Amino acid sequence: MIGEKKQCIGLIFGGYSNEHEVSISSAKTVFQAFHSRINKQRFTVKAFYINKYGDWLDSDLSEKILIDEIENLPTNKKRILDQEKINFLEGIEFKKVDVWFPLLHGFNGEDGSIHGLLKFTNRPLIGCGILGSALGMDKILMKTIFSKLKIPQVKYLVFQNEDPDDLEVKNKLIDEILKKLNFPIFVKPSNSGSSLGITKVTNESEILRALEKAWDIDPRIVVEEGLEVREIECGIIGNAKLLTSEIGEVNYESEWYDYHSKYNLNNKITIPAEIDPKISEQVKMIAIQSCRALNIFGFARVDFFLEKSSNKILLNEINTIPGFTKNSMFPMLWKASGLNIEQLVAKLVDISLDK
Repeated sequence: MIGEKKQCIGLIFGGYSNEHEVSISSAKTVFQAFHSRINKQRFTVKAFYINKYGDWLDSDLSEKILIDEIENLPTNKKRILDQEKINFLEGIEFKKVDVWFPLLHGFNGEDGSIHGLLKFTNRPLIGCGILGSALGMDKILMKTIFSKLKIPQVKYLVFQNEDPDDLEVKNKLIDEILKKLNFPIFVKPSNSGSSLGITKVTNESEILRALEKAWDIDPRIVVEEGLEVREIECGIIGNAKLLTSEIGEVNYESEWYDYHSKYNLNNKITIPAEIDPKISEQVKMIAIQSCRALNIFGFARVDFFLEKSSNKILLNEINTIPGFTKNSMFPMLWKASGLNIEQLVAKLVDISLDK
């Protein structure tokens, strides 16, 4: 190790997304992990903060956000929009970066946008590529592929290319939902994360507001039938060979696993989940199968429902950039599997380099 060049990790966080704050929290955890005593011997970190209007800050200011020396910087939106030429990378020193670590949850990050941009730098990145990210983010395409492969899911409907301002269209969608799904139902934007834009609906009078809430985020909507389930999650890391973590279960205090529940300290996390070993093995097998189907590699968290009445496994979704906050399931799953957060981030770098 002595005399060996340290690898420079380009940590990207923030971004134009409704998960901006979650991304900052994740980046703080990862930044600290790379600065652990053992990792400082192998890595340096250059931080790149993207504000809510797409401005990239230089590394010094970005690092100060991560170590809490400054708050997220306010931005003059008008100044940015009035520029004759917008070069969001101007003044950003990224040539020394050896490996990119994008932690942009949601839009322009988890959907594959950042992966496409970083591809032009000819540097490896931690996580999957453009295709897997885009498919993992888009609930409609993801569910369509899983349906073709007969991977078990809850009953669902898809609505896209509809006019949200047309009352006749709204009534038509409500009628279809009432005919084909049983309450409760969950109305979701096709592209979002951390349960943002999702509504649990228990009767007909609530459907319209739920559709409008989802439309505010994405014109493409998924409506799922709700069941009495347990929330089961599995971590994935690897490239040619995908490794699975212990299986975890989340028990939450709220009525369903919404945004506030996901970052609530009072959730009960059980790792390993108290389920039959055969079910655990099935969950791991489906997790690998589903990631392969969407070309997802590097790292991800695969979320499942386990129906209480039947113990039937139902695939919910795949998160290609899961949270790394102190309350996030992904690092907890791997800690229970033998990799603490410092070891995990180093392992992810090695995976990105195919070591």
